[in-house]
Amino acid sequence: MTIKSIKIGKTSIGEGNSCYVIAEIGSNFDGSLSKAKKLIKLAKESGANAAKFQSFLTKNLLSKKGFETKSAFQNSWKNSVWKTYEKAELPRKWHYELSQYSKKIGIDFFTSPWDFDAVELLDSLDVVAYKIGSGDITYLEILKHVGKKKKPILLGTGASTIQEIAQAIKVIKSTGNNKIILLQSITQYPSPIESANFLVLNTLKKKFKLNVGYSDHSPGMLVALSSVALGACVIEKHFTDNSKLKGPDHPHSMDPKSFQEMVKNIRFLEKAKGDGIKKVEKVEKETRIIQRRGIWTVESIKKGDKFTAKNIMALRPAIGISASHYKKLLGKKAWKNFPAYSALKNIN
Repeated sequence: MTIKSIKIGKTSIGEGNSCYVIAEIGSNFDGSLSKAKKLIKLAKESGANAAKFQSFLTKNLLSKKGFETKSAFQNSWKNSVWKTYEKAELPRKWHYELSQYSKKIGIDFFTSPWDFDAVELLDSLDVVAYKIGSGDITYLEILKHVGKKKKPILLGTGASTIQEIAQAIKVIKSTGNNKIILLQSITQYPSPIESANFLVLNTLKKKFKLNVGYSDHSPGMLVALSSVALGACVIEKHFTDNSKLKGPDHPHSMDPKSFQEMVKNIRFLEKAKGDGIKKVEKVEKETRIIQRRGIWTVESIKKGDKFTAKNIMALRPAIGISASHYKKLLGKKAWKNFPAYSALKNIN
């Protein structure tokens, strides 16, 4: 099944191309523009293709009444849910500067827009792509609005049913935009490795015939690497300079060292995947001979004598006739004199 590649900026995404790795900085800039820039630079140095943020205004995203009680994973937050979100906002006035800085150092910049004004802001910055977070997969109005921008869309599918994913894809495609990459995700922070269900990547690819990736919130790199092995063309991981810092995103984020190690392993894994064609690899050419059996004489044989199970054996190395011809040789007459332990090179 061949799925058409998609270009994010100058990078081709899809089968046969390198995995596109996104450093999700989220709120880890801790309210500091200079730290936001620092994290973008660290993401670039760690091998990320893109540095990504979240573009939201708390008043346009949350119901204050609805979050008076914290959920289980929000219980560790020092402040109220409302206050935590407010402190995590990426100021709209910083977007242009961060976008320009990213271009300057050679890394893609985009965000997850959570309201219509954010979409328009990103459009004015000519971002290379849009990420729709899993939480907005049923917010059909914003899906359509983003779709009309004709840029690639990374669609998070965490906590979603196949029917909800199909509906979201239909809405985006109704705008004439087919540049969709589906991201499997588990919307828990951090998410348990045993809940990763990365085999869903095969299901999504087969059903929707779209490129797939994984937005991973689990510890370490196991899920990310497994997903790449299955054909994920995008990996998104939260990124920080110090995972021990306080904040909603720091604890489940990779630091530069671990992120760089993940990217390095992804690149090794891509080479290891190969082309899918079963063949004798270059590195196997010598061991193919050493470990296989050829037909050898084990006694001296005179011309005209018959080859028998007593005077020939299938032995390593296979420098002559393959062991697969052993039965054919039995009963045939020797065409010349053979000393003991000589390899038979041909069948006359």
